[in-house]
Amino acid sequence: MITPTHQRRELLPEAVASVRATMGAPLDFSFEHLIFDSGSRDGTAAYLREAAARPGPALRHWHSAGRQLAGPARNLLIKEAPAEAWIVPLDDDDFLLQRTLFHYGTQINANPGRPWFVADFLRVDEHGRYLPNEDYYAWQFDSPTAMLRAIFRAEHFIQGNVCYSRAFVDEVGGYDEELKMAEDLDLYVRFLLAGQLPVVCPHISHLHRFHARNVSIGVDAATHNADLRVIYQKYAVQLVALGIEEPGK
Repeated sequence: MITPTHQRRELLPEAVASVRATMGAPLDFSFEHLIFDSGSRDGTAAYLREAAARPGPALRHWHSAGRQLAGPARNLLIKEAPAEAWIVPLDDDDFLLQRTLFHYGTQINANPGRPWFVADFLRVDEHGRYLPNEDYYAWQFDSPTAMLRAIFRAEHFIQGNVCYSRAFVDEVGGYDEELKMAEDLDLYVRFLLAGQLPVVCPHISHLHRFHARNVSIGVDAATHNADLRVIYQKYAVQLVALGIEEPGK
């Protein structure tokens, strides 16, 4: 589990508790929660030291004096994971469901050789209450090209509801460390350009919390399309060869 965090002392303990509540039986696997505190000044560092000292699943944490983007923070955490690890991102204000890692493990065993997986997630309000009609559904596509076409038409997106092998990240390169937004989607575009379609899993991965300080607040259709254009230009040669048009054209 990897979690970058910044100024979320109020919400982070619930994310940590949700990971520690994981039940993996009857599968036999170990897991740890890796957290990068990016310049927080709200007591996050002291909380993480205390949480890491408690009995239970391993929690390891790192800190920077100044604010860093999510891309480099995630890359640092991935580098700290074992070479054979599977990576599951979790935002610092979200909740992992108790059987998520079990279900991902089951799908990994059932799909040898497949390097990444995607699941549905649910949305909740700032108090963790379910928001009806706001569920996210992972789509099944026939090919990586079909999924890329849907992404750049702004018909489909992926938001932290994934599990992927560290080896696959090492193959395609980590998160873009310059992008201020959509660095996760940029990585998943590279997964698809590498010819790998995700396995769609029949479980709910996490609860995504809506609140007044969400990083995505203010990201409307125009902003999302602008992010898509930035990503498109990075891979324009490959995308044009696949017949995928630039967003907005």
